[in-house]
Amino acid sequence: MVQVNKGRFTADTGADGKVLFLIGMRINSVLKVWKWLPVFVAMPRMISELMKDPELGLVSRPRLFLSGRTLLVWQYWESFEKLEAYSRDSDRAHLPAWRAFNRRIRDNGSVGIYHETVLLSDASVETVYGNMPTFGLAGVTGAVPAGRRGQAARTRLRGQDVPPAVDPY
Repeated sequence: MVQVNKGRFTADTGADGKVLFLIGMRINSVLKVWKWLPVFVAMPRMISELMKDPELGLVSRPRLFLSGRTLLVWQYWESFEKLEAYSRDSDRAHLPAWRAFNRRIRDNGSVGIYHETVLLSDASVETVYGNMPTFGLAGVTGAVPAGRRGQAARTRLRGQDVPPAVDPY
């Protein structure tokens, strides 16, 4: 069973240099399974490869989210440099899959792919987790009681001491 941290917590400082990487796909033509299935099965191979070798730079277990036809894999990386190195390494699972996508699908519209890369900094990251297991960035940097970094988002993010909108717990 997953341990729930009762109360309000925040990610400990230590985000500087970390990367939030969102990657996914959208199935545009549901009936064209032969187009989207290779894209769909490529991601588990990459995640497996990354989980087996921490030196590649992935720093937490990826999370998968589904919304209709869209899949999103949420990942935290040690640095942009490690993420970029992995993405361009022809001996790893990503680059061959990316090249195959461009050969077979590219711009025919049957399946879409996307990614968003966010460089994290202690000065630009604010988190709060209420009655949650250690999750998200806190899974990478550690969870601390919210009061340690401030009870309000503005306090945690900007250091400006403002009263919280609800009573702290």
